[in-house]
Amino acid sequence: MRFMARLPSSNSTQSLDFSYQFFFLQASSLHLALSDSEIIDFLPGFRGPLPFHLETGYVGVGELEDVELFYYFVKSERNPERDPLMLLLNGGPGCSGWSGLVYEIGPLKYDNDDQYNGSSLPGLVLNPYSWTKVSNIIFIDSPVGTGFSYGRTVVASQTGLFKQVHNLLHFLRKWLPDHPDFKSNPVYLAGDSYSGIPIPILAQQITIENEGSVTPPINLQGYALGNPFTDPSDLDYGIPYAHGMALISDELYESLKKNCRGKYTSIDPSNKKCLKDMQAYEKCISGIHLFYTLSPRCTNESLVLEEIINGRRSLSQDFESFLDAESHCSEHEHLLSLYWANDPSVRRALGIREERSMYLLLLCFSFLDKYLCTSIE
Repeated sequence: MRFMARLPSSNSTQSLDFSYQFFFLQASSLHLALSDSEIIDFLPGFRGPLPFHLETGYVGVGELEDVELFYYFVKSERNPERDPLMLLLNGGPGCSGWSGLVYEIGPLKYDNDDQYNGSSLPGLVLNPYSWTKVSNIIFIDSPVGTGFSYGRTVVASQTGLFKQVHNLLHFLRKWLPDHPDFKSNPVYLAGDSYSGIPIPILAQQITIENEGSVTPPINLQGYALGNPFTDPSDLDYGIPYAHGMALISDELYESLKKNCRGKYTSIDPSNKKCLKDMQAYEKCISGIHLFYTLSPRCTNESLVLEEIINGRRSLSQDFESFLDAESHCSEHEHLLSLYWANDPSVRRALGIREERSMYLLLLCFSFLDKYLCTSIE
């Protein structure tokens, strides 16, 4: 995983179009109300009490505080009073904070030795490599509509890049006073994939406010991005990478470069030679799982996920034999989250509000088209 980390300097703030300041809260408009949170001692699927501090809750943000952002907060197991405080944002946009907690750097993971058969909840075990061993982490469902976050009105449910950043900043401005033990901890912003776009903007805005008159300052020390998406042109590097990894022939690579002129996204429909080469390229990599390159592609399980998302299949359907046969697939754990996170006992344990209880939690629900359209403001 490739990481980039830095803290914007005051000189870099000139690159931010200050016409976007409309989207950011000023200190005078901040309402530092207490968040709706609770401490979680037990989770369905985990044997015994949790051996770490887990807090979940909602924080109302936005101009009218009608955007309810849901979060999971895990204290550091080493020295929470002094260890860094990290706000972790997953990609998409639309990937739940739960995916970061259970699949990436959080203290829990699904028990791969437990053959889930649909008769009980998937099991959870400790992740010995969790970053919460040495840091406090807030896993957040952002933007609105992600995971268990929701808007109380139609307008509040609309999202976009700068609205997302605006809401994340408001979240921190409310969460930190509600957790005064962490007001002096070094703060880091972190994320992967699409988070490579909102996180630097959020870091820059915090820097601007820290250098201005907004109090209390946020002790931002930097940000970290893993495999970040920064621009659509990033996708053009996939073909040179595939060639470097010997996934496509020299002949096909040279033809792609010549016919597509190094641009492999948004191809002109009239460029038949480029389209033909791209079809050949797609065929060459069709057997590779792009997100888990060492795992097999399990088309049946991917189809199940798609059918659940599109409402053509119910979670109550019997997948016992399918799950037993496909447990080696990378998507297997993603399907387990659908069963676990959408169980009523889990939602009660996490403190999920009734307003969100009727929605099916998807680890990554992409609304990129809507998100981008509402960002152009």
